Amino acid sequence: MERQNHTLVTMFFLHGLADYPNFHFVFFLMSLIMYIVILLGNSFLITVSILDSHLHTPMYFFLSNLSFLDICYTSSSVPLLLANFISGQNNISFVGCGVQMFFSLGLGSTECVLLTVMAYDRYVAICKPLRYPVIMNKWLCGWMAASSWMTGGLNSLLQTILAMGLPFCGNNVIDYLTCEILAVWKLACTDISLNKIIMLISNVIYLFIPVALIFISYLFILFTILRINSATGRQKAFSTCSAHLTVVIIFYGSILFMYMKPKSKDSHGTDEGIALFYAVVIPMLNPIIYSLRNKDVKEAVKKLSRSIFSQGT
Repeated sequence: MERQNHTLVTMFFLHGLADYPNFHFVFFLMSLIMYIVILLGNSFLITVSILDSHLHTPMYFFLSNLSFLDICYTSSSVPLLLANFISGQNNISFVGCGVQMFFSLGLGSTECVLLTVMAYDRYVAICKPLRYPVIMNKWLCGWMAASSWMTGGLNSLLQTILAMGLPFCGNNVIDYLTCEILAVWKLACTDISLNKIIMLISNVIYLFIPVALIFISYLFILFTILRINSATGRQKAFSTCSAHLTVVIIFYGSILFMYMKPKSKDSHGTDEGIALFYAVVIPMLNPIIYSLRNKDVKEAVKKLSRSIFSQGT
């Protein structure tokens, strides 16, 4: 049998968007602006949810978790991405690559579960309004949020250990913007069947099952809304779900488009553009969508503004 030379890799080089060097400053500027908006927008939502007692509800508790998750998710990759764009030194240590992979994959998995939990919250609020305070009590909300973070973290820990434990045969150039797990697999010089099986199981648990549960939840919500007699009641019910549904469509739509569209040699630049959109644009849109389409948040902002203004005068 032919033996392969396994080389100890201590450094990786990220080759993403290297074919567009003239646009690196543009990418840097756009990513920096969007990252600042992500930090400010999501921090603002968390602050408003904490300070306004009217927002101390399960919906805003889960929304605060989502905002904190978006801050962590972008912070796991965007700062290094910005540094690479401006310096041109696209290197990352082996340990740094593993850490980035763990947080990126873990937080992505957590968001899949958390969006499902938020869909269930909307289902109970609309389909079982009288029992809503009893069902969605503090203990259950805390348990569901903690379970989302724990399951996402455990999934990421397992897959990161398996990926970073693969032997690499000297090739340490990752043809991607970040240490994305599928891009790292391509550098391995051994059979990765186990990794693929674990990834397939993970996709079923964190992608297909959540999508199915969200779809079922919204079917029940739709049937309940259509049975409401008053137009005002139907509009109010729709408005409580529209922001979450918009976020779900954008989030899962980008994932499905990125991973299920046909691959071709000419699509690599498109894939990296979608990856940048997924990493930066979606977390930026979440607080904007929830702020613009939510009367409670608008009222809370007005109250806080009046309070700050009155204290200042």
